[in-house]
Amino acid sequence: MALKHSTTTADYLHWDTATSLVRKLYKEKKYRLSLLLGCGFFFGLRISDLKKLTWAMLMDGETFILEEKKTGKKRIIKINAQFREHISDCYSALGIIDRNEPCFLSRKKTVYSTQRINTLFKEVKTQYKLKIEHFSTHSCRKTFGRRVVEQAGEQAEMALIRLSEIFNHSSVQITKRYLGIRQEELQECYDMLEF
Repeated sequence: MALKHSTTTADYLHWDTATSLVRKLYKEKKYRLSLLLGCGFFFGLRISDLKKLTWAMLMDGETFILEEKKTGKKRIIKINAQFREHISDCYSALGIIDRNEPCFLSRKKTVYSTQRINTLFKEVKTQYKLKIEHFSTHSCRKTFGRRVVEQAGEQAEMALIRLSEIFNHSSVQITKRYLGIRQEELQECYDMLEF
């Protein structure tokens, strides 16, 4: 949590760094953390919604329906085919028996708190020497958004419209600001000057 009267904004990871991190954590047998980050990067959900995921939601089809905690709106999430394999690998590696079990349980069999997850993310940032200033649970959602826009290429404006709807923002401008795109566009003004 930020200090009173200060602003901290989560930053995003570059996609190659993000997916590499998910793979490294899996190889080091940190299956739940690998899955948590992967779900954040591939689903673009808030941490409050990621914490509600169960194995049945992830394993029983190509999509799942989730009611967002913040908005109360239902979202249909499609699971990327390649990421579905990673989910299955984590499921097998953890030896899950109860598909209704939440995915992100601690050793005490309770769902991780957001504070604990942020602490884990800070440890990951340090251990893996991630080049990111503010790495928190919200970084996953921003990484998802930035990747969608980058992959869209010439269709970036259409991608922003879709992301605005996915993120439940009231306008594309808010989505641009949220992803840091608007600030980058404004900073480009300074590069246009000559000396």
